[in-house]
Amino acid sequence: MKDHNFYGTFIEVAEDCTVTAAEIPKAKGDSKTVPLLQYELIANHPYRYTQEDVLFEVHAIRGGIPEEQRGAAREVFFSKGQPCLRTSSLGKRYGWGIHHDASGRVALYPVESEEYRAFLNDSSVKKVKAMRSSRA
Repeated sequence: MKDHNFYGTFIEVAEDCTVTAAEIPKAKGDSKTVPLLQYELIANHPYRYTQEDVLFEVHAIRGGIPEEQRGAAREVFFSKGQPCLRTSSLGKRYGWGIHHDASGRVALYPVESEEYRAFLNDSSVKKVKAMRSSRA
């Protein structure tokens, strides 16, 4: 199976991100949105999960997949292409940079933070931008 993780990479906020300080995504009514679930998984457990873990966990939570079925469901989920965290609203709309460490595990950094700027200035870290929300 193909590895869908980034390693030693920092996802910068999108060029057209409108916030100057990171925001925590909100739920819609009683249901948690994809960005909120992604935020909670990563913010509550920095450098615990890989991109693949986050993408699948959100899918499993939203799909109500029971714990005992998640192994097989994960294989099916990744058997077809999945959008990476560059497409996440965390970087496109909410102002969060996403760092992938050397093991592929992820953590969030607010765009206004010193840590965010440090990643931008660190030549040993590969940088990619989150996808734009609109076409140029």
